[in-house]
This record gives sequence, C-alpha cells and structure tokens, in this order.
Amino acid sequence: MQKLLTAKQMRDADSFTIASKSIFSADLMEEASHAFVKIFTEEFPDRSLRVSVYCGTGNNGGDGLAISRLLMQAGYHDIKVMIARFSANSTDDFEINFRRLREFQNIRIQELRSAVECGAETSDLIIDALLGSGLNKPLSGEWEKLVTWLNSLHKTIVSVDIPTGLPAEEGAGSGHAILHARLAISFQRPKLSFLLPGSAPYLDRFRVADIGLDDDFIQNCEGPYYLLEENDIRERLIHRAAFSHKGTFGHAMLVAGAPETMGAALLTSRACLYAGAGLTSACIPATGLTALNASLPEVMAVVRSEQGLPTSVDWEKYQAIGIGPGLGTGPGSLSLLRVVLKNFHKPIVLDADALNLIAHNYELIQQVPEHSVLTPHMKEFDRLFGDHQDWWSRIETGIDRATTLGCTIVLKNRYTIIFTPQGMCLFNPTGTPAMATGGSGDALTGIITSFLAQGYEPHEAAFIGTYVHGAAGERVRGYVATPSQLIDELPLLMKELAD
Repeated sequence: MQKLLTAKQMRDADSFTIASKSIFSADLMEEASHAFVKIFTEEFPDRSLRVSVYCGTGNNGGDGLAISRLLMQAGYHDIKVMIARFSANSTDDFEINFRRLREFQNIRIQELRSAVECGAETSDLIIDALLGSGLNKPLSGEWEKLVTWLNSLHKTIVSVDIPTGLPAEEGAGSGHAILHARLAISFQRPKLSFLLPGSAPYLDRFRVADIGLDDDFIQNCEGPYYLLEENDIRERLIHRAAFSHKGTFGHAMLVAGAPETMGAALLTSRACLYAGAGLTSACIPATGLTALNASLPEVMAVVRSEQGLPTSVDWEKYQAIGIGPGLGTGPGSLSLLRVVLKNFHKPIVLDADALNLIAHNYELIQQVPEHSVLTPHMKEFDRLFGDHQDWWSRIETGIDRATTLGCTIVLKNRYTIIFTPQGMCLFNPTGTPAMATGGSGDALTGIITSFLAQGYEPHEAAFIGTYVHGAAGERVRGYVATPSQLIDELPLLMKELAD
C-alpha cells in the first residue's frame, strides 16, 4: 500500500530527502522537473505546440521555470514564460532557476504585476506553476483575477503538482477560484483531494511522477491514508491448491430481492459465485425461484415467505451472509433483517435497503456483529451517520465510526474509500466511470460476501473485493460496463492475480 501524505508531510519528505542525500533543494527541484517533463512529453509529443508556462515566485514557480528550460531542450521551441510577481517575495530556488532560464535567449519571459497585464494568450497549451500545494486559503486579489481569466480561455491546462487554488486535502469550497486543469502531474503521490469528488470540476485526470523522495520515510509517516496497489491483492489472494473442494471455500448466503426486484438478488448471487465461494445460497421470495433456477443452477435457494424465513434455517452452516440488495424497506423486510441480526453472529455484509432500514431504526446498529462490512454510497452513508457538507468530513466520520463500531465501512465512490476498524483509510484506484450503472453495487456486495465466506479477514475481504470489482469493470472496455459483464471477468482476473 502506498502511504498518502498531507501537503505538510510531503514538504517534510522533501526536507528529509535533501538532508539524507546531501543534495541541494534546487537539485531536487531539477529532478522533479525532469520527472514532470518525461510524463508531459508522453502526453503531448507534438513539439510544435505553443506552450505558455505561468509561474508564481515560490517553489512551484521554480518548478515551472525549470520545466520551461527542459522543454526547450526537449525540442519544444515555442515557449513563453509568464511570471506573476504579485508580491515582492520569492524563494531561493525560484531565483536560481530564474537565472538559469535567462540564459536561454529563445524563451520569452514576461513579468506580471497585475492580472490585466496578461494580454492576448495565443498558446495551444498552458502549464500551471503558480502556487502549488502550500495554499491554505481561497484565492483572492490578483490571484483570483488571474485564475478566473485563465479559466475563461478554455485552453488545455496542465498543472505542476496540483491545480492552482485546489486544496491538497480538504474539498474545494463552492464559489472559490480554482484553475480547471485537464491534467495534473503530481509529485511522488497523488494529493488526497484528487481522490475526492470535490476535485471533479477542477481536474479531469492526474498522473504521478516519481521525483526520488525517500520512500521509507514516506511509508513511515503517521497518518491513516493509503492507496491500494495490485501487489496488495496478489499477496493476499488464496491460490487454489490441489485437493481443494467446495467446503474449502465456504458457504455464503445472500438475502436479497423482492418479487419486483429479483434482478438484484440474481446479480448479487452470481457475483458471489463467480468470486469463488464454494457454496452459494440465495434467500429469495418464492416468486423468484424459477428465475434463480433458470439463470443460476449452481446457486441453492432458501425460499422465504411474507411471514419471513423458514424455521429450519441452519445458521451455523454459513460462513457469511450478505443482506440488502433489492430487499425493500417495508415491515416484512425489517422483520427479516431483525431475524438475521438476532440469529447470525458471524460477519455480515450490509448493503442498500439493509442500511436504509438501520438508518430508520438506528438501535439495530448495536446488533450488527463485530467485524461486519457496511457498503453505503454517499446518500446511504449520510442517512446512517448524519448529513455532511463535504467529503473530507465524511472521511473523518468514516474513520471514527469504523473504529467505534468495530466494522469495516466501504464508502462507494469513483475512488472507493475503505475504513477499517484499525483506523485505516484506504483508497481503491481501480474502476471506471463506465461502471456507473444500476446493479454495480449489488455485484460488489456479492463479491465481498464471497471473500468473507472463503475465510478472508473482513477488512481484507472488503478491500480485495473492491479492488477486483473495479479491475473487472476496467477489463470490459466499453462505454458502459454492465454488472453482468463485470462479473463475467472475475474468474480469469482472479486467476491472473492469484498466479
């Protein structure tokens, strides 16, 4: 897992690397600029592009000056540098790179004392090196005017480390001036704000440039934030050994569906089956039995009536239960949830209507077995834990509630966030906007329930399940990745990861 840092911690990593490598800070800036240019040339290989580099007078601006020089050396011959000198202050590394840049006669340099001095902008592409990640308040004055004007140009903007005006951690404030970047090339790690929906209006995409900071120092920084990596999944997926049998991989039951929402039960059960549970049972209404037998003959049925579950249910034979998709929130569903919580004391995956029922009958939260997994989307999360004004406050709540409840919380999102009882906050990088279609969450519930039944620790079942769910969606490669298509990809994907 990659440790994710706050902006202050990243500055500490800079300082530690400079001290431990016995190098000057300007040399580290040079390495960062080379790393930026390497990615930039991959993204924009056309050397005939007209490029304007807008620089502040801090270290982010120093990066921009070094990048301008390196781009000229890489064959980009139409480069203009605009320096926003909105104060008398500048850093030493900025001044070092300013002196170096002035030796290049072919690079035009213009200094701005106010935003109105910009004039016409005829470039094809703008590089944003104005303020960087040290910003701790909304833009105002000439900075606000400059960013507003740059946004009005509707040009391709590539930001150095972070778009100007975007906070590195907390979400962007509504109405604040923030530069809209097509791409941000972030140094060493993505900024935490990149992984939150609040950044969406200001950042289309980001890439990460390794600038040579000390990785051991970064990994040992305090803080709960991590980014999942493929190796985290490879190291934990169980290899199916010789003499394995269906009993080896557990028995899962999915309590899902209603007469009018059997699709949810079928998707959840199919995902559980395809993710590797040795035995899968679906607890469904009698009206869904024909559909289940016709579409999933491998899945056993536990038929429930309007009066609830049959009295003959052997709770001990199940290693995990998933409940909620398509269940409904009527009195019968509430009674069913109460029965499950009363009789099953191993971890449960609670999703969709199960979460909504708990939100309206919050005393039930105390009956949820320890180490269970809750899988809310944003609205379900707020119904459970109260309204939140931004995503950063949801992160704080998620960490708190996961530790106090002793459960894992999977907050579904483009970069789904997994909060563990140990206080960790894990961001999942896999997935695609093509998965934004009904039933994707049902599939995730089935996958996590499957991993629970197979014996994974609950927090591992959650983050492995989330990772493979997103990775399977990526493999579909369509404008839309339907849950059925995603589920079809699971067996081969998991074999590749396990091998």
